Parts: sequence; structure tokens; C-alpha cells
Amino acid sequence: MCRGNRFGTLFYFANTGRCVSIGTNAKEAQTLINEAIEAREVRVVNAEGQPLGIMSSREALKLAYEKDLDLVLIAPQAQPPVCKIMDYGKFCFEKQKREKEAKKKQQTVELKEIQLSCRIDTHDYETKLNQARKFLTSGNKVRVVMRFRGREMSHMSIGRDLLDKFLADTQDVGVCDKKPVLDGRFMSMVINPVPAKAK
Repeated sequence: MCRGNRFGTLFYFANTGRCVSIGTNAKEAQTLINEAIEAREVRVVNAEGQPLGIMSSREALKLAYEKDLDLVLIAPQAQPPVCKIMDYGKFCFEKQKREKEAKKKQQTVELKEIQLSCRIDTHDYETKLNQARKFLTSGNKVRVVMRFRGREMSHMSIGRDLLDKFLADTQDVGVCDKKPVLDGRFMSMVINPVPAKAK
């Protein structure tokens, strides 16, 4: 008797001694194998992709079972539909493995925030700058926010100059994505990491 696995539910057909995997989501459910294939006639290719010709689905299924493999519908819209003889369990396992590896390689870009003030001293500025450079080198975006307090609103040019200096000090690892924008008492800009090829 077949049991459910990570790929879906396995149904056992007593007359053939084979299992049919039915996916647990819409995408997987579209992949029909073995007895679930209803087309009377199919075009068959082997595991290496070599054409075996057009035959009845019953003949194709028999051919697959003789090799202890599965008949998988890979092109249902074709005329006639195309089926491939393969080890479906192994195919699903390798596909999932490839997807996991691809996911690991994908870098998640985060938007980090650095806050500055018009009266920031040199030491704090250097600390914030190093943080931003670290974020950018790691492939993350950085939003630099300048906050104006009280009378500082009448000296916004000082804040803008400081943001320009910050951008210049990160130009080897970042490029300006969004120029300084004033929103109430805050002026901010977004710096993107420099693409790998451009470094």
C-alpha cells in the first residue's frame, strides 16, 4: 500500500501494482502520471528525451512499467499529448533539490535605515558611515534619514549638504536610488548597493 509523501498523495492501483502521485496544490495537480493520463493516444519520449513514437496510452504505460518507470504527461496541450517515461519520484526529488539550491543562492535585499542629525559629531558620523558601508557591501539598500529639530528647519541646507557628503563617502559601494526628499521634519534618500560587475 502506498502512503502520502512530500510530493502529494500516492494512490495504489491493485491491477498494476503501481502508484499514482496526485499533487497537493494546483500546480502539482496539473502533472498527471500513469493511470491518471486519460488521453487515448500519446507521443512518447524516453528518459533521455529520445522519441519513441506515437502509441496508445495503454501501450506507453506498459512500456514504462516494463522498465519499472513512470509515464509522465509533460505536454498536455500538444497534439497528441507528449508523455515521458521516467522515474517520477527521482524527478520530483531532484527538482525540489534544485529549487532549494536556487533559493539559497537568492539574496534577500533588505532596506536598512541610518539616522543622522544636523549636529552629529565626527565620531558618530564615522560610525553611521561604517554601518551603511557594511549594509551596502552585504547587498542591502540603505535609507539615510536626516531629522530636523526645532530651529534646524530653517537650516535645511546643512542637512542636505550632510546627505550629499554621506553619499560621496559611500560612492564606491553605493549609488543613489532616490535623491533626498523632504517629508515634514525628515529628509531622506535611498542608496542602492553597487552591482557586483560595477565594483
